Amino acid sequence: MSQFVIPPPPVAAVPVAGGGLFPVRRIYCVGRNYAEHAREMGHDPDREPPFFFAKPADTLVTGGADTPYPADTADYQHEIELVVALADGGSNIPVEAALGKIYGYAVGLDMTRRDIQAVAKKGGRPWDMAKGFDHSAPIGDIVPVARIGHPESGAITLAVNGAVRQSGDISQLIWSIAESISLLSNLVELKAGDLLFTGTPAGVAAVVRGDLLEGEVAGVGTVRTRIV
Repeated sequence: MSQFVIPPPPVAAVPVAGGGLFPVRRIYCVGRNYAEHAREMGHDPDREPPFFFAKPADTLVTGGADTPYPADTADYQHEIELVVALADGGSNIPVEAALGKIYGYAVGLDMTRRDIQAVAKKGGRPWDMAKGFDHSAPIGDIVPVARIGHPESGAITLAVNGAVRQSGDISQLIWSIAESISLLSNLVELKAGDLLFTGTPAGVAAVVRGDLLEGEVAGVGTVRTRIV
């Protein structure tokens, strides 16, 4: 007989290319990890150490499903990102050991209520309601490292209704995948099932209901969702 006083919530999971599901424990995100995006947000990428924020695991949107337009915003923006899925974790992970913790990679969207974020920044308040709201993390299938290796370069793009809005290359990351994992593990103990959104290139902009978002990281995969 279950000891839970209410039914436990379902396990958040992302489909794996080739079959199976990757169970998700936590979602972490690296802020301003491409120089041009840092500049478009009014910051100097040459002087700023990396910082991290989080989304709840149940904010994921998988399988190309529609993404509902969120409440209480008039500036709902896209951020295309390479996503890392961890098969192992630890604390104080050395940079040279970080890639060995990775199960695979995916392409995701860090959807953001930019107006709520701006108010939070101005008031020195947390970003949670700007970043961690329902359906804020659309993601494509996870592709195992065994199939693609560890990508060091490749075009990262996002098109809205067929028109390219974001375009960069993952080689332009300020903090590499291994460095980001290592630095994050100095702050929290990472574990199998964690996802890390690694940052977005320049070109973030607002979307509205009806818009079709199609993102890709060359050599990794795609993400697709329609705003409804």
